[in-house]
Amino acid sequence: MLSKSLRAACLALLLGTGVVVGGTAALTSAAEAAARPAVGKLLNEAIRAAGAGNYAAARSAVSQAEAVGGLTPGDRAAIDQVKTYIAQKSGAGGAGGCAGLYLKGDYRGVVAMHGRDAQCMQLTAQAYYLMHDFESCTRYIRDNFGSGAGEQLLTLQMRCAYESQDNEGMRTALEQLVARTNKPDYWNQLLNTAQGTKGLKDHDTLDMLTGTLTKKDDYTLLAQLALQLGFAAEAQSVIQKGIDAKLLNDERTMRLMNMAKGQAAANAANAARIQSAGNGDALVKLGEDAWGQGRYDDALKYIQAGIAKGVTDKSNAQIRLGMAYLGGKKKDQAIRAFAQADGDAKTKVIAHLWEIYARTH
Repeated sequence: MLSKSLRAACLALLLGTGVVVGGTAALTSAAEAAARPAVGKLLNEAIRAAGAGNYAAARSAVSQAEAVGGLTPGDRAAIDQVKTYIAQKSGAGGAGGCAGLYLKGDYRGVVAMHGRDAQCMQLTAQAYYLMHDFESCTRYIRDNFGSGAGEQLLTLQMRCAYESQDNEGMRTALEQLVARTNKPDYWNQLLNTAQGTKGLKDHDTLDMLTGTLTKKDDYTLLAQLALQLGFAAEAQSVIQKGIDAKLLNDERTMRLMNMAKGQAAANAANAARIQSAGNGDALVKLGEDAWGQGRYDDALKYIQAGIAKGVTDKSNAQIRLGMAYLGGKKKDQAIRAFAQADGDAKTKVIAHLWEIYARTH
């Protein structure tokens, strides 16, 4: 509980009267009454320094008080009120102290205040960025906001992580942005970050990229890759999407489409043979081709049969199984399938991207 004198001090400060129940001495007594001795001593030092106009020393003493272990509610209340006093004395404007310092360009002062209200915390993160202390910026947002950070803060975290070459920090921020907004721009950036994973090939994110294409060359490259890997139905689908987007309309497009149709017909002719005599890997690939055609029930049947026969890459098969479940609107089963893809680092990245996709669609 706050003492009556500290409450009075707080009220006087917030009203901007400058009268703190008899001056600095009364505020000192209030800090001692509300806080434990170890904290109260440091707060007294902060109050005396602020009274003498040494605001850097005052904020430093407050920082030391905040670093004392096991802060009680009384400790925290006293710390908050002394911060308010320092802000008032420094002319930064009471509860708006962070904003006042920020507007004056005193970014170190903003950081030193250790404000806990929402506005001050956001300004603190921005202050770290403007001081080019990008690692502290990333760490501050991650440690103080976690999953509660909004789009603006997460975008700042991503930028700070980029500046400090923290790929993991970038990926974490982008994952949260995707989960919160599902915006194509964030998906594109997340996929580009994932492509930096060692050993990740184009086809590993081929399917995920389908919904985020923006240029003619994107559609053409994706269709060619799908054809090279034997997924003619997927190539056909990509080309058609490019046509519908009015980005593909030349002779090259028609040649690619005819090639995709021809290969798709050949794949269909081989499907019966693969079903009866194919090994597990061939069945999984057949299932992926069916997935590309939107035949999700067939895809699920082929992939499950392939897994039952035995496959050389179990994690890849689990990812394809999750894709089939997701195509068939079986979201929970899809998420469980992606979670079971526990191969090497690149496989985990792919599975995790698909799991995020499943949770956001």
